[in-house]
Amino acid sequence: MKKKTLFIAIGIVLLVAACGIVTAYTCILNRPLKIEKPTFIYIDTDDNIDSVCYKLEHQLLASRITGFRMLASYTHYAENIHTGAYRFAPEERTWHIFRRLQAGNQTPVRLTVPSVRTIGMLCKAVSRQIMADSADIASLLADSTYRASLGYTAYTLPALFIPNTYEVYWNIGAKEFVSRMQKEHKRFWNEQRTTQAKAIGLTPDEVSTLASIVEEETANQAEKPVIAGLYINRLHRGMLLQADPTVKFGLQAFGLRRILNKHLEYDSPYNTYKYTGLPPGPIRIPSIQGLESVLHYTHHDYLYMCAKEDFSGTHNFARTLQQHLANARRYQQALNRRNIR
Repeated sequence: MKKKTLFIAIGIVLLVAACGIVTAYTCILNRPLKIEKPTFIYIDTDDNIDSVCYKLEHQLLASRITGFRMLASYTHYAENIHTGAYRFAPEERTWHIFRRLQAGNQTPVRLTVPSVRTIGMLCKAVSRQIMADSADIASLLADSTYRASLGYTAYTLPALFIPNTYEVYWNIGAKEFVSRMQKEHKRFWNEQRTTQAKAIGLTPDEVSTLASIVEEETANQAEKPVIAGLYINRLHRGMLLQADPTVKFGLQAFGLRRILNKHLEYDSPYNTYKYTGLPPGPIRIPSIQGLESVLHYTHHDYLYMCAKEDFSGTHNFARTLQQHLANARRYQQALNRRNIR
C-alpha cells in the first residue's frame, strides 16, 4: 500500500513537472505578436520591465507574454535593459523576441539629414528620428571649443552636414551623430571633388557656401548650374555677388518678397551688396544636388540675373548691365502690379 501511494505521489509530481515543462515550452515558443507586418518598438533610457512589456502588448499587439516575463525574471533582464530600436516580424516567437532584446541586437534605422536653413532646424529634424534630444545636439554644436575641435566656426558649421539618408542605430548619441557626419563629409569630399573645387578656386566649405546661395535663389534644378556659373564669374572678376538671399539671411527675414534699398544698407558680413567675395559661411545646409551644381557649374558669360516677371521661379540672365536693367524693370513692374511691397 505504501509503495502504491509512493508511486502515485511520484507520478503526480512527474505529471505536474511535465505539465509545467509543456506550459513553459509553449509560452516560450509561442508566436504572441498580432501585427500584420514588421513593426518597430523603441526602448528608451527610462524604460523598465513593465514599460517594455507594455510596448510589446500595445505596439506589437503581443498576447500571452507570460513566457517573456518568466525569461526576464530568470535572467534578471530588468537590471540590464538595452536601449534601441527593434524591428519584429509577425511570425517571431517569444524566445527570439526576448533574446534580441536581452542581447541589445538592434535593427538599424534610416536617418534622413535634411537640407534646411538653420542648425536649429537640423537638430529638430534629426532628433525626431533618433533617441538623442534636439537640445543635446544643439548644445553640443553651440559649444565653440567643440566646434573648433571639428575645424568649424559658428559661420561654417553648416558645411559639415551632407544631406542624405543614412543607416544608424536609433540610440546613437549626439557626439556619435556628429562623428558619423564627419565620416560622411570626408566620404563625400573625396579626392575627385576636392580637386574639382580647387580648380574653381574654392575650398569644400566655400563650395558649400556658394551652393547654399544657389539653392536659396532657385528650386529649379536645371537653373542651379547656370546660377552657380554666374556667381563664379562674378567671384573671378572681383565683383560683388549682390545675392538677395544673403541679405535676407543677414536680416533673418526669410519671408521678404521684395528687397528694398533699406535692406541693402544693413551692415552684415552676409550682405553681399556691401562686401565682396563669399559670405563667411553657408546660409543653409545645401543638398548634394546643390553642391554638385557648383562643382559642375555651367560655363557661360552671364554676370546678371533677375527673377522672371511671370513669377515662375526661374530667371532672366544677362551679360551686360543694360540688359539686366531692362529685365529688372519688367520684374519691378510685375511686383507693382501685384502690390508686392
